[in-house]
Amino acid sequence: MELLERKIREEGRVLSASVLKVDAFINHQIDPVLMDSIGREFADRFSGAGITKILTLESSGIAPAQMTGLHLQVPVIFARKRRSLTLNDQLYTSEVYSFTKEQSNEIAVSHDFINADDHVLILDDFLANGQAALGLLHIVEQAGASLEGIGILIEKAFQEGGEGLRNRGIRVESLARIASLENGRVNFVEKVGAQ
Repeated sequence: MELLERKIREEGRVLSASVLKVDAFINHQIDPVLMDSIGREFADRFSGAGITKILTLESSGIAPAQMTGLHLQVPVIFARKRRSLTLNDQLYTSEVYSFTKEQSNEIAVSHDFINADDHVLILDDFLANGQAALGLLHIVEQAGASLEGIGILIEKAFQEGGEGLRNRGIRVESLARIASLENGRVNFVEKVGAQ
């Protein structure tokens, strides 16, 4: 998706060979025009998949998932990282390790919002080692729902998460695939057929 790649080039900041900061337009300050375009793109890519629910992880996945849900006209569920007084029983849970935050979180979704009749699209902002996607997949499996695919805004293709998911036969659609963050530069995976 050229609009997202342009935003990454212009406003993203490479902090290291493995960390890209996109808080100017995705995960701190949110660009609503970009989110609408992202939502439309994912809706187009998954339009024939029979999606009934979109599942994401708080908090950076919520904005793109919400816009995708709007375009697909389906509800969006976000897995919570912290329990509250209103979210304390009848939960699907999974453990997710964040390499960026260097900590594990138990994520949870209420049984009320996902069940065996659902066809789920998992959506998240980044795919690196695949831990968040696997945690969300575990929740889909616990519910007995069908996974129709995983939508990712930015995939760090130089890390093993995307390949691992694809090797399991999971459809992964990434809007921007980064080949490397070496020397402070974002280098994208070349598209097949690109000149």
